[in-house]
Amino acid sequence: MIQQVSFRHLMRLTDDVGLLEHAHYLIPRREEGYTTDDNARALWCVLWWHALLPPGPLAERLQDLSETYLAFLRWNQLPDGTFYNNIDYTRQREPEQPSDDCFGRTLWALVMAANLSPHNHHRQLAQDMIRKALPQVERLRYPRGCAYALAACVQMARGAESTLKTMAADFIPPMARRLANMYEQAADERWRWFEPALTYSNGLLPWAMITAGDFLQHERYLQIGTEALDFLLEKMVHPQGFIEPVGNRQWCTKTVRSVWDQQPVDVFKLALALNEAHRVTGEPKYGQLLVRCRQWFYGDNRLQAMMCLPEEGAGLDGLNETGPNPNAGAESTLAYLMTERLFLEYMDRSSGGHAYRIEVRADTVHIHYPASPSESQ
Repeated sequence: MIQQVSFRHLMRLTDDVGLLEHAHYLIPRREEGYTTDDNARALWCVLWWHALLPPGPLAERLQDLSETYLAFLRWNQLPDGTFYNNIDYTRQREPEQPSDDCFGRTLWALVMAANLSPHNHHRQLAQDMIRKALPQVERLRYPRGCAYALAACVQMARGAESTLKTMAADFIPPMARRLANMYEQAADERWRWFEPALTYSNGLLPWAMITAGDFLQHERYLQIGTEALDFLLEKMVHPQGFIEPVGNRQWCTKTVRSVWDQQPVDVFKLALALNEAHRVTGEPKYGQLLVRCRQWFYGDNRLQAMMCLPEEGAGLDGLNETGPNPNAGAESTLAYLMTERLFLEYMDRSSGGHAYRIEVRADTVHIHYPASPSESQ
């Protein structure tokens, strides 16, 4: 089997400023401008994929894209180390309050740049920006920002000896306690979660707890992470076995659970948690469900609808009762591309080495599997 993953649409959405947020079908909607959120996601995505590619034009193009996204993040880091998020097409900052989510997501992307960038000066810049941002970690209060920052600190602490490694390691125990306390305060026997509702990007929370529990060798944190993930799976796996993200119309509480609209980013964040749970625990069910997350984009969902355009490398902007949203914005496109990348990481780990062969043609990666990926598990 040959699966293709194209970067054509990501390139289409990127100009000399950064990654544009929205598209009308496949055409960039310039009037909607840019976000630091999307440029942070994109920096992570292209460097993560670059690490797999052989030298050549596509690898060089992904390096160039990473420079554009890193420059965007640098431009929008404020003097106090936080990040501005929303920028209009005229390069003006829109009125807003600082966002914990944006801060945590960007910190994680910078750690990925510090670890993965092939250019020394890019790594140095990312480290400078991390050093400027780290003091702000203490002020984070919202769960998803805390989760991203916690995972970022663990990633830094696992790296080479440096002052950043020591600084990051100091933040891990208090941040893990903060997230664990959120769980202890909100959870009961029937509701094993960090908040009174399941809303967006839910997989981030068990992902961070499992990551921290593994790093600290803290059994309670690992237990919280796996309990919360298993609870999330109860809510996000349909009785027929396919993945069903919590709908964003009313979310999911103890009394109601929305089916529509389903967002691709929620599938990716679940896959992120499943990949980490499989890495740490070795439980086969987590790997099997990660495969179902990938298959969601190819029609393994309630409407059996394709949620990506592989030849374009585009992810569609959500699934509702009438079918897919035909637009392919940045968030959904990156969710699709990164779920594919997570799947390859899982395949490597499961097979003890490369279970596939990569061939690059123009702007597309062709992945050669010995069998159907679902059959080879």
